[in-house]
Amino acid sequence: MKIKDIKTTPYLEQTSLWPASGRHILAHQDQDTLIVYQAYRPEIGEYAIKHGRFGGAYSYSRMSWIKPNFLWMMYRCGWGMKEGQEVVLGLRIRRQFFEDILSQAVPSSYNPEEFATQETWKEAVQNSNVRLQWDPDHTPNGAKCERRAIQLGLRGDMLARYGKEEILEVIDFREFIAEQRAQATPDRYAELLTPQEQVFIPSDDAIGARLRLDSPD
Repeated sequence: MKIKDIKTTPYLEQTSLWPASGRHILAHQDQDTLIVYQAYRPEIGEYAIKHGRFGGAYSYSRMSWIKPNFLWMMYRCGWGMKEGQEVVLGLRIRRQFFEDILSQAVPSSYNPEEFATQETWKEAVQNSNVRLQWDPDHTPNGAKCERRAIQLGLRGDMLARYGKEEILEVIDFREFIAEQRAQATPDRYAELLTPQEQVFIPSDDAIGARLRLDSPD
């Protein structure tokens, strides 16, 4: 099936073009926007689909994690089969808003290469509404890759801005995922389609330096 406004490409074709290792932000993107993913129970997910924003049973008092990488989302939600993560959403946001998120991101764990002391890191965590985490990316069947994938935790004013103001489109991925789930095994990768993704490169070089992004070349 086709997903509205989302171009898909054979997985094997894409994976041959993606960096095999390093820190990279893979995302479905165009000149002005990109897609991030989240998965919820039906009560929350279907509200967002209907209203184009988060509300109802959605909690703005806790941290909410967004993921720009489709296959990392599939690993996390078990291809939409995990309880409470049955409704997988693609949320279209502006590239500039995504860069605003990245510019405020603080790592979820202490790194002495970035912070002189644990105290300065803890202070940065307390003062930021964006948490950053790098995890191993995963193949369609859940195997770890050498490449790292990013996820971003939003809270406070940033979460309210995201959930109530900045979402341009809410895309229901359930039917597409249900169709592709059977192809998520190595012997069927040749049949698997995934949303077309390229390496996201921030327009501000300082953001890339802060996140310690690797060159896609």
